[in-house]
Amino acid sequence: MSQTQVQTATVAEIVTFRLIEGTEPADFVSAARAIEPILKASGTVLGRTLSCDDAGTWNDHITWTTMAAAKSTAEAMMADPIAAPMLQMIDPAHVSMRHGLIKYQQE
Repeated sequence: MSQTQVQTATVAEIVTFRLIEGTEPADFVSAARAIEPILKASGTVLGRTLSCDDAGTWNDHITWTTMAAAKSTAEAMMADPIAAPMLQMIDPAHVSMRHGLIKYQQE
């Protein structure tokens, strides 16, 4: 695969985390939905899914048009006051963010 193809390939961003003790899941979902304008304004988000398992581990899975878009929007979001309520509910000791080029996607 050429460098150009890699740079234009769609990217999955998967953030795995736990909430700060005592955080209500419904409050977190509301705060997570509040960042939709940031994501939409980027014009580079193809989809987003937020899930939580029985053990309280959350996954925020965002599909981006490019790796550069994923990284630049994430950086901007960290400084945006709209994102602060959501970010303040996440336990920083239990966060893992990774990115991968999408090799197959079922429609």
